[in-house]
Amino acid sequence: MKASIVDLRYKTAEILKALNRNESVTVLYHGKVKGVIKPAGETPAGSVKNHPYFGMLKDADKTVAEEMEHLRKPRHDL
Repeated sequence: MKASIVDLRYKTAEILKALNRNESVTVLYHGKVKGVIKPAGETPAGSVKNHPYFGMLKDADKTVAEEMEHLRKPRHDL
């Protein structure tokens, strides 16, 4: 579905119905695409272990859990 800025204001119910049908809504401003509103839950987040960051280094010796612990620790451990 395509919607202009004015449609966002006056046709909100139709836009919400489109989102309920799992349609993406393209927002237009002066005929040009400004953004896309996607329905919540359309793409699952996935597992952290499947993220491309992990295993990026060929000689990585840390497990995913160890690497996440390292990334989440404060800058200065006291």
